[in-house]
Amino acid sequence: MMEYTDLNASVIDRWVQEGWEWGRPVDHETCQRARQGDWEVLLTPTRPVPRDWFPPLSGRAVLGLASGGGQQMPVFALAGARCTVMDYSEKQLESERMVAEREGYSIDIVRADMTKPFPFPDGSFDLIFHPVSNCYIRDVGHVWRECARVLRPGGLLMAGLDNGINFLFEGEDETRITGRLPFDPLADPDQMESLMRMDCGVQFSHTIEDQIGGQLRAGFTLLDIYEDTNSEGFLRERGVPTFWATLAGKA
Repeated sequence: MMEYTDLNASVIDRWVQEGWEWGRPVDHETCQRARQGDWEVLLTPTRPVPRDWFPPLSGRAVLGLASGGGQQMPVFALAGARCTVMDYSEKQLESERMVAEREGYSIDIVRADMTKPFPFPDGSFDLIFHPVSNCYIRDVGHVWRECARVLRPGGLLMAGLDNGINFLFEGEDETRITGRLPFDPLADPDQMESLMRMDCGVQFSHTIEDQIGGQLRAGFTLLDIYEDTNSEGFLRERGVPTFWATLAGKA
């Protein structure tokens, strides 16, 4: 039987081929600006990560966790970081290879499932950049523990987090609540049927205790946080925050 993470990888591969927003790599002009120090990146749909969250990137070991697609890692590499990207989607990793070859920088590309132990030694990285993606896994506590393990003391974790509100609605109609929380399709066949009908892969809601409390329990210190909205739709029009971004440090 196919594991749900394998199903999600195949779904995302198809989305990328169909032009998925989060699978379109940066263009050459964006890379040229990054070389000059003019860049911004996203952890959540619309709000750029504050530049003061970042230490000087030159020479830093950066892990892009479930961050394939050629969007953030090219920027970090061209700003001088030593980059590794880990993703489970072959197509997202193909985009990373394409941009690196086009722009002439090196990057370590690793295909791995973040529900399993990360394939890196303890203390491998100075910074982990983790855009919204743990909605595609059931146990986020494992991810935070592995992040803490592979970060060096003093390292930083930047994470984009889905706060669960979107799971209350089905499809594009965000004016009528039809769902319920928690959203765990492995435990609820109706929720799984809804996801399959909407071609959403297998997704999960997570509580603030999972998302931020889980980071704290893994040994991180929360340093900063902000909210963001969907990129479009009724909830965005009403200013409803549906995502968080967190900056956390390892002692």
